Amino acid sequence: MKVIVDNKIPYIKEAVGQIADEVVYLPGAAFTPRDVKDADALIIRTRTCCNRELLEGSSVKFIATATIGFDHIDVDYCREAGIAWSNCPGCNAGGVEQYVHAALLLLKRLRGMKPEDTCMGIVGVGHVGSRIRRMAEALGMNVLLNDPPREDNGEQGFTDLQTLMRKCDIITFHTPLYRTGMYKTFHLADASFFASLQRRPVIINTCRGEVIDTPALLSALKTGQISDAIIDTWEHEPDIDRELLQAVFLGTPHIAGYSADGKANATRMALEAVCRFFHIDASFKIVPPDMPPMTLSADKEEAFLQVYNPQRDSDWLKQRPEEFEQFRGNYPVRRELL
Repeated sequence: MKVIVDNKIPYIKEAVGQIADEVVYLPGAAFTPRDVKDADALIIRTRTCCNRELLEGSSVKFIATATIGFDHIDVDYCREAGIAWSNCPGCNAGGVEQYVHAALLLLKRLRGMKPEDTCMGIVGVGHVGSRIRRMAEALGMNVLLNDPPREDNGEQGFTDLQTLMRKCDIITFHTPLYRTGMYKTFHLADASFFASLQRRPVIINTCRGEVIDTPALLSALKTGQISDAIIDTWEHEPDIDRELLQAVFLGTPHIAGYSADGKANATRMALEAVCRFFHIDASFKIVPPDMPPMTLSADKEEAFLQVYNPQRDSDWLKQRPEEFEQFRGNYPVRRELL
């Protein structure tokens, strides 16, 4: 069996060597039809666009993306071509929770945000959104939830987006990217959305850049329709809007879920999916590296930020926006230790 692997997927080499006869490592954005022509499986991330142009005429039978999102896979073409695929739902939920938690602590420290007086709206309450809810409530926040698919499925406890737009001081997005259809999320936050906000909220986006209309977000910051923005996912990555980058409170290069723990989860889940599909009995462990020893503050909030402070990532990107992709590909080890 021949497998082609994105060369930035971590902790995979020893394990994939147990299940494949031939393994080829390539940059995610550099997969070509010639590369995949005789491959049986692809293990990818978001930078590999799996569509007709790449896959037609190939022997690919299975695609595993080591990501939660799968909008880079043309699922309609794969169905037509008989190519199975899998993603890794929830793999990096802990990393995103850590990122948002740290961002909230920075809002408290640098912007005077008082959690007990703050209403957070969560748009998309899946694996990640559910963890954000528990974390925010533990901080003392009032939390409102918006998830039309779950609400339409008969689940309780959700409210409409218009209520969040009226009542929330922070609105954080954790939805998949759907460009069309009943639950379209493409440009969910557009000019009309920002014009309807009543409390000048902080906007957080750690899901997909295209969920927010970039010019509308930048205009909302300039006009004061929102008070701040924390942006990890961007339209047109890696060619992001540099004016927006300099205007946001935190701007990071799509690394919110990039804890070593989340990466290890994604690698393990992707390999397990390959094994299930090809009926391979393999035994492997995916273990992230230990962090160097550190002496943590007795203050819990300070200790949390010692373990991970997204302001460091933001400062770095604002100084070197042209290195967006290099930073993602060579991200330092970060553990979820607290």
